[in-house]
Amino acid sequence: MSGKPRKIVVDRVSKRFVSNGAELPVIDDVSFDVADGEFVAIVGPSGCGKSTLMNIIAGFERPDRGSVEVDGVEHRAPSPKGIVISQHGSVFPWLTVQQNLMFGLTNDRHADRGDKAALADHYAAMVGLKGFEAAYPHELSGGMLKRVELARAFVVKPEILYMDEPFSALDALMNLRMRNELLRILAEERHTVLLITHDVEEAVYMADRIMVLSPRPTRIQATFRVDMPHPRRLASPESQALREAILKELGL
Repeated sequence: MSGKPRKIVVDRVSKRFVSNGAELPVIDDVSFDVADGEFVAIVGPSGCGKSTLMNIIAGFERPDRGSVEVDGVEHRAPSPKGIVISQHGSVFPWLTVQQNLMFGLTNDRHADRGDKAALADHYAAMVGLKGFEAAYPHELSGGMLKRVELARAFVVKPEILYMDEPFSALDALMNLRMRNELLRILAEERHTVLLITHDVEEAVYMADRIMVLSPRPTRIQATFRVDMPHPRRLASPESQALREAILKELGL
């Protein structure tokens, strides 16, 4: 990890589930840190426990053993410091784009409705939705809906973005556009990002550090630091060498 302060500390986390009366070990003694402002991607084989690990770190599940700390305080439940963006849509279909973005500001310090509307419109424009503030979700494409989700996340100014396969439902071209959109926003605003993905190229394209998980019960099998500036070329020799090294760890 870099010399920046530690934002997230995962300390010897383990988790088991009970299936048909038998214990099923899912996570086995996982420990790592995420620095403040760092972008960490976690890749691993299907069913290895990536999403379970994310849910524990985000506070939606409790580990059987070990702990998670955020800013030095044990993290036992979801907190306003972090927000989850997943492959499952979270946009309210009965609200317009602007209303969806304003929804997250209900308990915000911006008490004036006009201030909230202006802030919502600012983030709508930031993700390329200027002119669609009054549109309803059914009037938008899949890629535009994902932009609404990004804007909903950023409008509440979270310190941590927990991202679980956020772009997996998009076609390849829209996936790449959304990656670039996210990186552009992260260049303007400081956030700590934890990304769960099965897409090795996505991890190489975006992250500062990539951790490879083993098959279940999952452990951290390997860690790779990505010392390439943005924008990255996936066809470059450095990117291809890193991709091959990660795939080798995954047995491919």
